[in-house]
Amino acid sequence: MRALLVVAHPLKASFAKAAAARIRARLEERGVEVDVIDLYADGFDPRLSADERADYFAQPYDASRVADYVDRLRRADRLVFIFPQWWFNMPAILKGFLDRAFAPGVAFDHAPGGGLIPRLTNIAAIFVVTSTGAPWWATRLYMGDPVRRQLSRGVKAMVSPKARFRMLTLHDMDRMTEARAESFLRQLDRAFRHF
Repeated sequence: MRALLVVAHPLKASFAKAAAARIRARLEERGVEVDVIDLYADGFDPRLSADERADYFAQPYDASRVADYVDRLRRADRLVFIFPQWWFNMPAILKGFLDRAFAPGVAFDHAPGGGLIPRLTNIAAIFVVTSTGAPWWATRLYMGDPVRRQLSRGVKAMVSPKARFRMLTLHDMDRMTEARAESFLRQLDRAFRHF
């Protein structure tokens, strides 16, 4: 089994990095091969270039600009996104990663007559670990949980519709206590024992 962790936070001492380290440790304890993409540490450029956009319907699409990431996606059978929610959305660097690496010929093909044909069907499970400064009710009831919808209805459905999907969110980060943070990390321990 090979898990690909995609981490998006600029600070080394962030909760996202602590969660990623904890998840990696749990998976490796189980003998899972873990690959980590740290988008900020990599200096990943999230901007979809004019050439990349112009080539979106080219056959075949030229994914050479992100070839290393594409190779790692194709080798994974588990995918874990770890990031904070800012303004009820993912960080721009992660959105850019989706724009650039989850491209035609990689994540999907354009179907004749319209629609998409999933290509990352090697991914059997997608897990999202995120945090937000907002309380649960603001994220879910007021905003409609936009990150969950985007990843479960959009990304999962487009790249690997049969993949299992799970998302854990730590709400109210702006009023975080050490006890609540540790409780969430223990929840991750339990969740990744069976991932």
